[in-house]
Amino acid sequence: MARKFFVGGNWKCNGTNEEVKKIVSTLNEAEIPSEDAVEVVVSPPFVFLSLVKSLLRSDIQVAAQNCWVRKGGAFTGEVSAEMLVNLGIPWVILGHSERRLILKESNEFVGDKVAYALSQGIKVIACVGETLEQRESGSTIEVVAAQTKAIAEKISNWDNVVLAYEPVWAIGTGKVATPAQAQEVHAELRKWFQNNVSAEVAGSVRIIYGGSVNGANCKELAAQPDLDGFLVGGASLKAEFIDIIKSATVKKSS
Repeated sequence: MARKFFVGGNWKCNGTNEEVKKIVSTLNEAEIPSEDAVEVVVSPPFVFLSLVKSLLRSDIQVAAQNCWVRKGGAFTGEVSAEMLVNLGIPWVILGHSERRLILKESNEFVGDKVAYALSQGIKVIACVGETLEQRESGSTIEVVAAQTKAIAEKISNWDNVVLAYEPVWAIGTGKVATPAQAQEVHAELRKWFQNNVSAEVAGSVRIIYGGSVNGANCKELAAQPDLDGFLVGGASLKAEFIDIIKSATVKKSS
């Protein structure tokens, strides 16, 4: 079965009520490929989730940017998976490098978070990726395999997981992995699934790329055989996000 192209927009810690309404309005007016060709998800900050969900067209879904590792309770400042379910939010981003590096979330902690969110019926965009130092030392594959393994050890079903490969050195820096660099890691990750999970999961799991994706580079990246879409940061706040969504047509024609 062909893997449906997936485009996620991570708004990170950005936006005001008015700015968010403008972004949603741009998305609502845009001509984008049908849901048969591309799955589109946007991820606003927690405080705007309900606003965005109430205003956004029905063929674009909404994701939270994080959730707590278990049931809610005395965890000040956290948001539980159950709360997201209550709000009708179908997706969550987990393990983003900013949380791994700045907030010291370990591979194991991310694996636990992914498992708990899935257990509550929330679909997960799980992020993996290496730092510049790790790439230069030749340990890229080792790093992303360990991050993926920590998730695989906690879950048995990958149907509701999209894996986002985001080289840390390319996030927000303007540096982009070349299409060949991205394809190499995606192919290695797929091989890892083949060897450690199953051939079926290796063929069906969507592996998307994130790291300074924009309207200018998305088509060439989208053409890579093992690249199934994008997790977009800064560009998802701009009109060029529409162009990135439209790059799904590269897959349909290839």
